[in-house]
Amino acid sequence: MVTSVNDFAASPARRLIPRTDLLLSDPRLAEAERRLGRPLVKAAVARAQQRARDGAIGPESVADAAVAGLPPRASTLTPVINATGVLLHTNLGRAPLSEAAVEAVTAAAGSCDVEFELGSGTRGMRGRGALAALAAAVPAAGAVGVVNNNAAALVLAATALAAGTGSREIVISRGEMIEIGDRFRLPELLASTGAVLREVGTTNRTGVADYEAAVGERTAFILKVHPSNFRIEGFTASAGVAELAGLGVPVVFDIGSGLLRPHPLLPDEPDATSALRAGAALVTASGDKLLGGPQAGLLLGEAELVRRLLRHPLARALRVDKLTLAALEATLAGPASPVARALAADPASLFQRAERMAALLNGNAVDASVVAAEGAVGGGGAPGVPLPSAAVSLPESLAPVLRAGERVRRGEVAAVVGRVDGGRLLLDLRSVLPEDDDVLVRAILAAVSAPGPPAPPEPSRKPSSPLPAPQSRQSQG
Repeated sequence: MVTSVNDFAASPARRLIPRTDLLLSDPRLAEAERRLGRPLVKAAVARAQQRARDGAIGPESVADAAVAGLPPRASTLTPVINATGVLLHTNLGRAPLSEAAVEAVTAAAGSCDVEFELGSGTRGMRGRGALAALAAAVPAAGAVGVVNNNAAALVLAATALAAGTGSREIVISRGEMIEIGDRFRLPELLASTGAVLREVGTTNRTGVADYEAAVGERTAFILKVHPSNFRIEGFTASAGVAELAGLGVPVVFDIGSGLLRPHPLLPDEPDATSALRAGAALVTASGDKLLGGPQAGLLLGEAELVRRLLRHPLARALRVDKLTLAALEATLAGPASPVARALAADPASLFQRAERMAALLNGNAVDASVVAAEGAVGGGGAPGVPLPSAAVSLPESLAPVLRAGERVRRGEVAAVVGRVDGGRLLLDLRSVLPEDDDVLVRAILAAVSAPGPPAPPEPSRKPSSPLPAPQSRQSQG
């Protein structure tokens, strides 16, 4: 029996704990070191050794415990199946990339011709492929540019057009001085550039006459902002781009969501093409929202104005990297993005998928049922627009296990995030692609068999039937 720290340090069991160098020579840990790097592997070894010192495991189990404690990847970011029904969930990274975009990122991850002409062997225009794809997607734009997010696009416009010595005014409606997530306020962003804000109208009513009265020699531009995360109804009035374009100063329209063309399911969501045709001098938008691409800020507008912004010194600080350019080009030129497919999903097909999944789960003694649900665009797009959907209803106790159970932490099954409603966990299939259905079922089966209270129903001992092929992608848009 160990009676003191010294006795414990000298105990035979402690002396049998393998040394770090011997453990690192284990083939499994040596391979992991090549994949994950030495620091992460050493940390797993140290944790296993400490468990042995604490008496939780025997010395002979240290190597196995170290292997079991290895992280699945060198990054702490965990892939998640978004079953919340919110297509653009900001906390889950907004738009998931298409397979084409993921392949493009992989191809660009090493050395690539991001700013090099392979034919001539000379320096080339940075991101020419992505810019060409963006220009082709929005022919109404005289020129296009890309910065690292939509806030950056607005900062660049304010800095290049209104800030500096003798700062000029940005005319903006009080009803469009919005706040988005994490206490980010648009007026504070613009004021930080040194530009002067000229507020017009009221929270609920701003007409073209309000703008006209404010426009003068010191006006740099009129800024119109789509209030993309809320709606004001009732006694309201606002001025359209076409009306504002007739006031003799540039109109900059922050459409936010990244919709490049009108969408039949989102008639009230502004799009870049319509805004430019109505007379906007510049449109700014996000790349990782309804466009379905990577985080980026899109600049679309009059050729001279866009070039002026891109020549400003601040543009260098806001430029995007090769991975963003690759993903953006593949999103624009490639197949429909996951967001586009989810938005166009047929509710009937969502119910078919949910019923199939529930039947498989019921066959493994899982308390699962199908319920009607209502998804949303999210991410600051199409507020108040419901998306009819279907969800698999499960016991609420499964929520933490699906999110962060032991097998999730080891990377053996996918992390799953749904929403809790009425004491049940709902996995909304509007935001889950059909090809992820089988992955979702396996994650649920792993969760119900996880040890620890409160114990959900145990799966039956008989093997589950093979998973049928997912529904046709064509029905998902």
